[in-house]
Amino acid sequence: MDISYGKIQKINYAQMVMIPVSLDDQLLPGTLEHTIHEVVETKVDLSVFVSRYNNDETGAPAHDPKLLLKVILLAFSRGMTGSRKIEKACRENITFMALSCGMAPDHSTIAHFISSLHEEIIHLFRDILLYCQELNLLGGTHFSLDGCKLPSNASKQWSGTFKDLKAKRDKLEKKVREIISDHEQADKDADRARRYPGL
Repeated sequence: MDISYGKIQKINYAQMVMIPVSLDDQLLPGTLEHTIHEVVETKVDLSVFVSRYNNDETGAPAHDPKLLLKVILLAFSRGMTGSRKIEKACRENITFMALSCGMAPDHSTIAHFISSLHEEIIHLFRDILLYCQELNLLGGTHFSLDGCKLPSNASKQWSGTFKDLKAKRDKLEKKVREIISDHEQADKDADRARRYPGL
């Protein structure tokens, strides 16, 4: 129904709008996503992936495992499980777009990465989260340790705290295992729903 309002600007939803976005600017220092990005880039030993990604030059290039680690860990920290949800976030959420460098891995890539590198991912995630916990970045996330904090002073971290450190590491590992289990179950449920709609 056309209504005449007088003199107003015309609206055209068919027009193209180019919005310049610096992906790097979306990862602000002091945030969990920035820390995940920095830790994966500079502090994590990723040699476990070398043999898995030794594909020949004729095949399609694989997604960088660092990219997949970052987006999956951020998704888990926000309580997001299921490969399709993570795929959607990488296409629609600017923070996930920044972490994935705009490459938007699809759900099958994410699911295969998690299922084929199950134990390796658990240990990597545990260690990354332990570092983030030291920086007090896990409050309010799915990995929050109910108020437990590691010493903020690095010089005190290894001074008489090995028992506490191990307890927190084990607690984080347990949480990671639970979330990955939930993620894999969500993928199975989503696949079943697509194969047998209405059930």
